[in-house]
Formats: sequence, C-alpha cells, structure tokens
Amino acid sequence: MLSASAVRAAMRPRDITSRGLHLLKQMALINGEWVGAASGRTFQVMNPAENSVVATVPDMNAEDTQKAIRAAADAFTTWQDVTAKDRSILLRKWYNLLVQNQNEIATIMTSESGKPIKESLGEVTYGNSFIEWFSEEARRINGEIIPSPQQSKQIFLTRQPIGPVALITPWNFPHAMIARKAGASLAAGCTCVIKPAEDTPLTALAMAQLAQDAGIPKGVINVITSDRKNAPEIGKLLCQSPLIAGVSFTGSTAVGKILYEQCADGVKRIGLELGGNAPFVVFNNADLNKAVQGAMVSKFRNCGQTCVSANRFLIQDEVFDEFVSMICDTMKTTLVIGNGKDEHVTIGPLINDNQMRTVKNLVDDAVAKGAKVMVGGKTAEKYGDKFFEPTVLTNITEDMAVYGKEIFGPVVVCIRFKDEQEALDIANCTRSGLAAYVYSNDIAQVFRVSKKLEFGMVGVNEGLISTTEAAFGGVKESGIGREGSSHGIDDYIYIKYVCLGNL
Repeated sequence: MLSASAVRAAMRPRDITSRGLHLLKQMALINGEWVGAASGRTFQVMNPAENSVVATVPDMNAEDTQKAIRAAADAFTTWQDVTAKDRSILLRKWYNLLVQNQNEIATIMTSESGKPIKESLGEVTYGNSFIEWFSEEARRINGEIIPSPQQSKQIFLTRQPIGPVALITPWNFPHAMIARKAGASLAAGCTCVIKPAEDTPLTALAMAQLAQDAGIPKGVINVITSDRKNAPEIGKLLCQSPLIAGVSFTGSTAVGKILYEQCADGVKRIGLELGGNAPFVVFNNADLNKAVQGAMVSKFRNCGQTCVSANRFLIQDEVFDEFVSMICDTMKTTLVIGNGKDEHVTIGPLINDNQMRTVKNLVDDAVAKGAKVMVGGKTAEKYGDKFFEPTVLTNITEDMAVYGKEIFGPVVVCIRFKDEQEALDIANCTRSGLAAYVYSNDIAQVFRVSKKLEFGMVGVNEGLISTTEAAFGGVKESGIGREGSSHGIDDYIYIKYVCLGNL
C-alpha cells in the first residue's frame, strides 16, 4: 500500500519535458489518423511564463480543414444511428479516461497557457463534468406526442442531430470549452471538427487521444491546428461549408460577429459565447468580507482572463473606501505571481504579447487621465515579459478606456455610485451582457436588481457561478444560445414533426 507521501508525489503534476507524458501530441487528428499539414508547415506552441517551446504542431489551412469536414460528414452517416445508450456508454468511457489522466492534462495545460497548476486541475475537473453530464443527457433527448385535433391523425415530434458541427474554442479554457461543446454535440448524435486556439492546441489533442482510447469511432472527433494567420480562412470554410450543419464559437465579440455573418449565407445553426463586461455591484448593506472574497475569485482566476471575470467594480459611496482598502490588503497577502508550475503561484502570465500590451495600455491610459493606482499598476518584469501586477484603480471617469472596455487582465476598476438606479444605469451601459454580480443583504433589492440587470447570468453574493448543471450564456452582444445544463443539447438538435394520417 502506498504511503501518504507517495500518494502526494504521484498526484504532483509532472514537468512537461517528462517522457511519461504520453498525451503530448504533436500531430492533428483527422478521420482517426494523426496527421501533419498537407503543406508540411508547423508552428511552435510557447509557454508564456518561460517563452520556451512546449511542442510543435501542424500549421493547417483550408485544404486540411476540408479533409476534416469530409471525415466528420462521412462519420455522421453512421454515428447518428448509434443508439443513445451506446453514445452514453462511449461518453462515459471518455469521461473515465479524462479523470484518470487529469494530472497529465493539467500539466500540459499549464505549460501552454501559463495558468497556475491548481487552476488547471480545477478546469480539468470542471471540464470533465460536462462529459459526464452529457453522457447522461444522451439518454434523455426525448420526443413528444401531441393530441391531434382530428381523430384520423396522430402527431408526434422527434429530436434529431443536426449533422456535423464545427467547434471553435478559445485559449483561456482549452479543456472546459471543448468538453462542454463536444460533450453536447456527441450526445445529440453529431460529429465534430474542433479548431482549438493557436495558443493552446495541446490540451485539445490530449483530449482527442483519450476519446480515441475510449472507442469513439474515427471521424466523430477531428482536431485541426493552425497558427493565427490561417485561422480566418479556416473559420470561413467551417461557416460556409454545406457539409457543416452548425457552428459553436467561444471567443471575442468581434470574431463572433464575423462568424455570424459568414454563417448567414447557409442559414446555419450557430451558438456564440462572446465577450463580457461584468459589473460587480456592492451595495451599502452588503457583507464586505463575502464581497471581497467573491471579488478575488471572480477577478483573478486565470489572471483575469475569463469572459465572466468581474470587470467594473461598482461600489456604493458609504462602503467604497472600506471595500477598496480590504481588497487591496487581501491582494497583497494572498496573490502570488510566478510560473504556474509552482503550486504556490496564484497569478500566472498573460497569454501573449498582444494581451500584455492591451492590459498595459488600458492601465496607462487610465493613469494618464487621472486614475489613482492603489496597488500594482505596472508590468512585473522580474517574473517574465508577460506578467502584470495585480492592480487596483480608483478615481475612474467615463473618458477612460477601462470604464467601458473588457480588460481581460488582473485589473480591478473601482467606480463609485450613489443609489440603486445609478448602479443599474452604469452596469447596463454596455452592449455586452454575459455575467453580472450583486452583493446585497436586502432580499427585495436582490430581486429588483437581478431582474433589471441586462445580463444572461447573475451571481448574487457569489463570485463563482459556472457549473455544469446551469445554463451558461449571455444576452445582447454576448452571445446566442446556452451551454451546459439540459439546454446545452439544443444547439445540436432539430425538431422533426411527423403527422400520421388516415388512421
């Protein structure tokens, strides 16, 4: 029997250079085969904390993508007829393998994304839960019998898979975003072509290897990799190919709008989970300890690089100074900057140079226009060129870019408000509508504000709202459709009406 120390050692994530990492794939997956780009081109996947090469993967283009689309279309002819029970069993096998290999997947994820290893392990657990959930939902995609207005007719509805789908996923959650899309699409009976972000393709490839190991048939899951320059042509083909029945995309609002327009020509099913600009509203009657705790979870997970990160902290006058003081103190004592491989680190690097420039420019603009830096405010170059200090800004005015722009970095922007209506006006003055957070101990106020906030998800006295069982998605320009929950299947099925006459 293993000792406690041996168990802890076995659970400790390994270095990416370990020869034991059998899931570190450097080829793409098309029709069950691990292949390179037809052109022979490759690109390097970099560790943002170390600026070191993690792996080299195929730099694919539209020609390669067409092969993946054809493979998914061919596989759909048989996969759609696999019983719901058998699809459920295969998804469950995939889930079991994902759980068994969670430490290796987390190690790969930290190496390519830079996020702290504890967060990577948390994401793998979260992502795996979607595969488990949809393995169960596969057997609950039920039809309906409708009472007919005429005795000679019988009316019933069936739910059928829409066909092969394209899943385009972001770099900030390279495991969970694939899991909640692929889990739902496979459960519904669809096949898929997955295009992971160029910054983080290795997690997707590891998941695909385990899907193969679980016995999911060839062509049901295909993964194509490409550098940033080929992404537009690949996205356009996925949207416009007549063989692709639907597209699911998580990423920026700007790219989402392009894909939405490209899908229009084929009147194609589309699901979009786009950018957020989450308000974090703290009223005078709030429990400030809970508010600060929720703010830390919401703001600094993945270095602030999440679509549901609190972006604008709206603090009522009476508690503004106290809240700012408390969050500054908490940041100083709990946040640890460094390489995500270190289990003590809580703040890793930003994903790439472009994101680093964006965050720095936003903070510099605010400071130049009169914002006060309470904590941080500059790059943390001693850790590497993609690290930025956790920052708190006050004296925010409307002419500052941080007032209305999604930051996607470890920056807390504190804005005063006088009353409930002003808080709502500021919170809703954005075209984004993904997530919002409210801290109040007045139950009547909670119901009023939750109803009036123009966001698809609202956390009340809670900073961590994502869970498999809940419907995830936004309103306005933050997206179309919902992921997770029983509604996560909806994007991948259509309803067929059958009328039996002359009975």
